[in-house]
Amino acid sequence: MNGENENAPARLLAVSDLHVSYPENRAIAEALRPRGDGDWLLVAGDVSERIDDIVAVLRLLAGRFAQVVWAPGNHELWSSPSGEDRLRGVARYERLVELCRELGVLTPEDPYPVWHGAGGPVRIAPLFLLYDYSFHPPGTHTKEAGLAYAYRTGVVCNDEFRLHPDPYPSRDAWCRERVALTLRRLEECTSVPDDAPSSPSATPVPLVLVNHYPLVRDPTRVLRYPEFAQWCGTTATADWHTRFPVAAMVYGHLHIPRTTWHDGVRFEEVSLGSPRGWGARPAPP
Repeated sequence: MNGENENAPARLLAVSDLHVSYPENRAIAEALRPRGDGDWLLVAGDVSERIDDIVAVLRLLAGRFAQVVWAPGNHELWSSPSGEDRLRGVARYERLVELCRELGVLTPEDPYPVWHGAGGPVRIAPLFLLYDYSFHPPGTHTKEAGLAYAYRTGVVCNDEFRLHPDPYPSRDAWCRERVALTLRRLEECTSVPDDAPSSPSATPVPLVLVNHYPLVRDPTRVLRYPEFAQWCGTTATADWHTRFPVAAMVYGHLHIPRTTWHDGVRFEEVSLGSPRGWGARPAPP
């Protein structure tokens, strides 16, 4: 038995931004365990920058939880000069998907599973959307102006140097493609045929959306440096939590774990973050 209590109700759990390159974070990741054999774990990105570390952590978690569902963060897509980490852009993402499938970990490229445990049924939709620089800094209205502002202030995401969009011409072009593809999938899985009988079974199963970035801009407004928001999502998803039957939206990236509500929909940031960040909190992660 993996969990503490095999008779405990199955729970749907989530975490993000494990950043296991920090030894303190790796210890926390290695200590993650279910409380019951039926618990699922949603991992909303940023396990590590190194493919070997990503695989090692996901393998460990997949061996403990009944199901692990992963959505990539920006750090998983960073490239470096050595070994398999030299892979760039789509090739790197596709390699990560391949490795996840070998581990039995579900990805944004797999059918969206339905959770039947506590609070269910809900359909789990891991997303890979990136960002398109449309969360403009104050006083700017274009990508170019927003980036120029960030470079002037010195608050520039490392994605600009390490997250390569190959073969797309830009990260925002890759984002647009991912948004269009994902929108089609969400429409397909929530549509009810016109001739469907009027019964509960004809109602779409509510969604739990799992994305590294929040689907709306509001959670980024507490950032100390507002210019960083342009690397935190896209306005193209601003209505998805109301357009679709969303029970909850799970995200990370901001390193500000909290619950917020937007149009009556629960948004959960589940980041661990860096030891400098979580170490300053009054309670341990």
